[in-house]
Amino acid sequence: MTGPAWTYAVRSLGRNSRRTWLSIVGIGVGCALALITESTNRGSEELFARMGAYAGSGHVSIVPAGWRERRDPRLRLADWQAASARARELPGVAAVTTRARAQALVAMGTHVVPVEIAGVDPGTEPGTNRFVRTMSQGRYLQASDSGAVVVGQALADRLVAGLDDEILVTAVGKSGDIESMLLRIVGLVTTGSEEIDSTICQVVRLDVERLTGLGGAGEVTLILDDWEAADAVKAALSRVLAGGDEALTWGEISPEFKGHLEQDAAVSRVISLIVLLIVTLGVASAQLAAVLERRREFAVLSALGMRGRTIVMILLEEAVVIGAASAALGLAIGLPVVWYIATHGIDLTAYMGANYTFQGVLFDPIFYGDIGSWALWYVFTVAIVVTVLASLYPAWFATTTDPADALRVA
Repeated sequence: MTGPAWTYAVRSLGRNSRRTWLSIVGIGVGCALALITESTNRGSEELFARMGAYAGSGHVSIVPAGWRERRDPRLRLADWQAASARARELPGVAAVTTRARAQALVAMGTHVVPVEIAGVDPGTEPGTNRFVRTMSQGRYLQASDSGAVVVGQALADRLVAGLDDEILVTAVGKSGDIESMLLRIVGLVTTGSEEIDSTICQVVRLDVERLTGLGGAGEVTLILDDWEAADAVKAALSRVLAGGDEALTWGEISPEFKGHLEQDAAVSRVISLIVLLIVTLGVASAQLAAVLERRREFAVLSALGMRGRTIVMILLEEAVVIGAASAALGLAIGLPVVWYIATHGIDLTAYMGANYTFQGVLFDPIFYGDIGSWALWYVFTVAIVVTVLASLYPAWFATTTDPADALRVA
C-alpha cells in the first residue's frame, strides 16, 4: 500500500485526529471483547475434553470390533499387547493404560450392589484417571495386589463396608456359569461426587480375567499432550490396528458429552458474532458520518478528475490503518484479561458448586481460558476485516454522490 492514495489516506486520518481516535477506541474495545469471548470459548472446549478424558475415557481409546454398536464390557481386543505397544510409539502420547471390564454384583452381608468392575494396570492407571490419584483412606492398587479392590466411598457406604473389609464379587463367567471371588478393600476414593463414587470399583486386570475367564484387555486408553490431536492419533492407529480393533476419539466414546460441548460452543459463537456485529455497525456508522462530513472534499476530488475507484481505495486504506491501530489497542486491553483468566482461572464454585457433574463426569469449578499465538492473528484479522467491511458502504456512497449536489448542499 504505497502511492498518492495511501499518502492521502494517512493524511486524512491525521486531519481529524479526534474522529480517528474515537473510531480506534471503539473498535479496539470491541476487539478486546471478541478476544476475551474467543479465549473463554477455547477454554470451555479444552475443559470438556480434559474432564472427559481424565475421567477414564482418555482422548483416544482402542476398543474391540463391535464395541461401538454393542458397548459390551465382555468384548476383548484381538491383540491388546500389540495395540498398546503401537499407542506408546506414537508422538504426542502422554500416557497409555489398559483395562478389562465386567458387569458384577458386589455384596457385603445382606447388602448387594450392581457395579462395573474395572481391571486396571496399577502402574499406568493414575496417569489416565484423575479420580484414583488421591486416596481418602488406604492406598491405591499395586501390581501384585491379587484379591484387592479400590472402591468409591459411596459404593462402600451402600455396602456398609470399610477399609480392610472383604466383599464378595459375583459375575457371569466365560462359559455362562456364575463365578465369585472375595476381594479385600485396600483403598477408598472420595471424588466429591456421590454419583461418581458409586461407580468406582477397581482391581488388577488379572483378577477380572480370573473372575470372568476372559483373557486380555478390553480397551487401551490414551492421554495426549494436545487434545486437539485426537483425530490425527486415531487416524495413525487405524492404519496399524489388526483383528477389527478400532480407535475412537473421546467424542465418539461419549457422544452425548460431545454433543453438549458442541451446543455450548454454538451458543458462545452466536454471542461472539453478536459482539462483532455490534462493532461492525458502530464502525460503519462512524465511517458513514466521516464520508458525509467530507462530501465537499470528495466532490472537489471528483471534479478534478479523481476516479471513483481511487476514492474507494482511499477510504479502504484509511480503514486498514484504523483496523491495525484498533487491533493493537484491542490486544493492549484484552491480553492482560485473557492472561489472568488463563493462568488464575475463574472460580465458579458459587454458581455450580464444588461437585458439579454432567454425564457422569465431575467438572472442575475453576474455569480457565485459553491464550496463545492465535490471539495475535485473531485480533488483527477481526479488526481489519470488520473495518474494511464496515467501510464498503460509506465508500460506495462517496463514489455515487453527485459532485454538483454535494457542492451545492455543502
